[in-house]
Amino acid sequence: MTRMEARRAARAAKESFAVIASRAVGEIFITFGVLMLLFVVYQLVWTNVQAGMEVDEAKSRITEDWAKGGSDAPKAFEAGEGFAILHIPKLDVAVPVAEGIDKEKVLDKGLVGHYAEGALKTAMPADKEGNFAVAGHRNTHGEPFRYINQLKPGDPIVVETRDTYYVYEMASILPQTPPSNISVLKPIPDGSGFKEPGRYITLTTCTPEFTSTYRMIVWGKMVEERPRAEGEPKALTG
Repeated sequence: MTRMEARRAARAAKESFAVIASRAVGEIFITFGVLMLLFVVYQLVWTNVQAGMEVDEAKSRITEDWAKGGSDAPKAFEAGEGFAILHIPKLDVAVPVAEGIDKEKVLDKGLVGHYAEGALKTAMPADKEGNFAVAGHRNTHGEPFRYINQLKPGDPIVVETRDTYYVYEMASILPQTPPSNISVLKPIPDGSGFKEPGRYITLTTCTPEFTSTYRMIVWGKMVEERPRAEGEPKALTG
């Protein structure tokens, strides 16, 4: 082989290596892109599908339990146990309420969680005074609270229990506050505009969308307590 041929062969070998390396890097980026796309699809689509099935099962368990009889007499619910259904007619939301705000046991299943532990313990709807506070996802995992920012004063929020419908009217909203601001859960919540003891509801969720940097808070005040035996309240029948 002449020197000229040897140089050409060496150049061809180098070019081949560069082509191979370039192709390998390209394939890595394509694979990474596909994985990222699958992750996004999982987060935005599949978690909602899974949550939808969990919500349907939880509703069935709650209604079956109610059908067995009993009463709304005070009792201690187990963490993750569903005990009510939250209706937000304007948003076409009807989601089970479970005890506690555990991410895995409650929120990631598409349920709404009742603040029920330690310093975050809040009232139940049947209590004659206090603030029934709940949390729910705004995005993914069923996203029951995605559009609560669209609620306006006077919009109904209904909590359905074994014996009773508790009807609240949306009163005010705090668009953004740090997660550390637990004063929004107080019996008379700070920032709500309420000035005296009453029967209140607080909805909390993450904001801005697709982040957990801050919390959005929606408050309501009870305006009706209706036995289920008398049928659905006007807030649900339209």
